[in-house]
Amino acid sequence: MIAKIESRLSASLAPLALTVDDDSALHVGHVGAKSGGHYRVRIVAACFAGLPRVARHRLVYDAVSDRMQSAVHALAIEALTPDEASPTSPAVAA
Repeated sequence: MIAKIESRLSASLAPLALTVDDDSALHVGHVGAKSGGHYRVRIVAACFAGLPRVARHRLVYDAVSDRMQSAVHALAIEALTPDEASPTSPAVAA
């Protein structure tokens, strides 16, 4: 599933950096976990520039929307511009 998520995000958003982690083991016993896994995405893409957090998350959800119907129960998203992901950026240093 990680490879499918990475593939869809790469094709749709052309990220400069992308990490997808499976956090499903942390949610064993959670009722909703039976319908799909829990994943965490950190994505850095130029297309996020000028967009508020909600719009960035919508782009990510749109890219994996068909997976959200079955294989993905929860998706935690950190969506950054290249400037925000820079080690000297206040958003990262804070």
